[in-house]
Amino acid sequence: MTVTAFVAVATLLTMGAISPGPAVLMSARTGVTEGMRTGFFLAMGIGIGAVFWAALALSGLAALFRIAPALLWAFKIAGGVYLVWMGIQMWRSASRPLPDSTGQPPRSAWSAFRLGVITQLSNPKPAVVLSAIFIGTVPPGTPLWVLAALLSFLFFVETLWNTIVARLFSLPATRRAYIGAKTTMDRTFGGFLALLGAKIAAT
Repeated sequence: MTVTAFVAVATLLTMGAISPGPAVLMSARTGVTEGMRTGFFLAMGIGIGAVFWAALALSGLAALFRIAPALLWAFKIAGGVYLVWMGIQMWRSASRPLPDSTGQPPRSAWSAFRLGVITQLSNPKPAVVLSAIFIGTVPPGTPLWVLAALLSFLFFVETLWNTIVARLFSLPATRRAYIGAKTTMDRTFGGFLALLGAKIAAT
């Protein structure tokens, strides 16, 4: 693979990382409700989830989905239902005040990391999109170190972007605005998450 081809793949991976979806939505809400620290570990989990889908895509998962479409359907249903459930939980708890977490992190680093992984894995569409990217740009016989570099870049850009989103939403001005309109914003977050889940399950 030439340097130009690598840059082209990296550009496509970056565009995919910054596109709106469940992961970005979760990063925004985590940043505004639980702060930058939790958002960073969530972003790392999202990055690992993306690498998982990319590794499966490179191993030919898209071909398996074409041969056994019921498998893709099952992935979509399971992931979509999980996102809808999370959206409903956000909606139901929207009117509750934020807990007083002064002096201690809202959740452990492991809990935030796990949430990021689960959120990313709940959406199987990246595997299909990544397969399309790799099929057109990564030729057979590409050295393992190049594949490892691509996966490392994907982890970096997914983690960086979602950390930036969490940071922006963790700023004091953003948090003050959120506290003042928590019910509306939580229901908006929850509604969008549920709609994304329904869309993933239905398409």
